[in-house]
Amino acid sequence: MTDAVIRPATEADAAALGELGRQTFIDTFVAGFGIPYPADDLQAFLDASFSPETIRTKLKEPGAAWWVAEQEGELLAFANTGPNTLPHPEARASHAELRRLYVSKTAQGLGLGTNLLAVALDWMDAHSDGPLWIGVWSGNLKAQKLYAAYGFEKAGTYQYPVGRWLDDEFILRRG
Repeated sequence: MTDAVIRPATEADAAALGELGRQTFIDTFVAGFGIPYPADDLQAFLDASFSPETIRTKLKEPGAAWWVAEQEGELLAFANTGPNTLPHPEARASHAELRRLYVSKTAQGLGLGTNLLAVALDWMDAHSDGPLWIGVWSGNLKAQKLYAAYGFEKAGTYQYPVGRWLDDEFILRRG
């Protein structure tokens, strides 16, 4: 088995990114954390967030960047950055936001999340005219600890919609 390769995502990755995003969200937040999303809200969110068409559109977004960790043709993890969208009074669209850092259940513990985070942060530093931003679910202590190790601090809170369900999230800032 060869080591995973981190590379920029392409439009050809859209379907696999959608499948990986959908399954990782379910594995992490539904099965892992046990968040009791109503079925119709979860389905609407997954369909809106991870359809191949949605991913293709997001891959083309101006100012956004995507990377995948791939091993023997299989996508194991991905990171997505772009112009900031978090609702913080000091945040600007010209600042960079880490939007998603997803690692499949089977690839947990291989260092892919940390490697993708380093690549994403380097890109964000080069493409932001201010602080870097991350939104993270308030119950995801592992992710919060990882981001703190890279200098991120809690700067606020907001609610992230999963259908009509609202997750309590922390806004993290570095810089």
